[in-house]
Amino acid sequence: MKYKKWSLEEKLEILSFSEELGIVETCRKYSVSTGTLYNWKKKHEKQGEAGLKVTYDTSSKELKQAEEENRILRKLLANKEIELEIGREL
Repeated sequence: MKYKKWSLEEKLEILSFSEELGIVETCRKYSVSTGTLYNWKKKHEKQGEAGLKVTYDTSSKELKQAEEENRILRKLLANKEIELEIGREL
């Protein structure tokens, strides 16, 4: 099952609808589990909007950026080695 990552605005909208329509109807309308909705509600009551902010794993983004930079640097190094080899042959 693919999980949806909800933004802060979407979470707040869903919570406001849950107060109007009720938990079960809101969960059906937005395809959110009741456990998720209750967790959001509890976090919102304790910490406010800060508790609902999306916190993605930034280390994975940093790792991907480092790997991409490493790939580019290796390619540049290989090109320089080829140029040096061609220079030696002449």
